[in-house]
Amino acid sequence: MNKLIVAALSLLLTAGALLAQGAEKTEQKPEPPFSNAVKAQGLVFVAGQIGAEPSSGKMEPEIRAQVRQALQNIKAVLEANGSGMDRVVKTTVFLTDIDYFGAMNEEYVKFFPGAKPARSTVAVAALARGALVEIEAVAVDGQAK
Repeated sequence: MNKLIVAALSLLLTAGALLAQGAEKTEQKPEPPFSNAVKAQGLVFVAGQIGAEPSSGKMEPEIRAQVRQALQNIKAVLEANGSGMDRVVKTTVFLTDIDYFGAMNEEYVKFFPGAKPARSTVAVAALARGALVEIEAVAVDGQAK
């Protein structure tokens, strides 16, 4: 039992010495348990994007603004991965209220002025961070021939 007390005191003294030498306690932001995009077989798979502004995390309360931001987020992820909105072949839209369908469509088509990707739209009970919409996409890789 005395050996246990001595070991614990030794550990505390070592930790105190490290702090006294200027060792800082740093908080590390946990890495998300997913990738924003994955390339496979000539395609870019974009994880679901909510309507939150990437740098601030701020989310407007209105569905149209969230749809626009979610699609802007998808556009940025695609461009960072060598693709673009004109190469999207499939999307899935998750809405917390199916009554948002019309407003979502009106904003959605602005991002796809040419050929429209295949799309599924699903009503769900809830989304991360209280979002009203989440959109995922699959696009052809800009490097694919």
